[in-house]
Amino acid sequence: MRKRGKAERQAARSARLSAALRENLKRRKAQARGRAVTRVADVRGSAETGRGTAPTTPDFRRNRGRE
Repeated sequence: MRKRGKAERQAARSARLSAALRENLKRRKAQARGRAVTRVADVRGSAETGRGTAPTTPDFRRNRGRE
């Protein structure tokens, strides 16, 4: 069996990291969507009490507080 060179090892590592980052992003977006659905349900339930409204879709911006 031939040893893999440095470039091949780096390419393999890069591919593994890319795949892991993609999966992590998918998982985080799914979690955010789930939280948004819960938030919408809470807002609909609290509309009777007159509380504020929440966004209906998740906000994926990096700096949400600066507008």
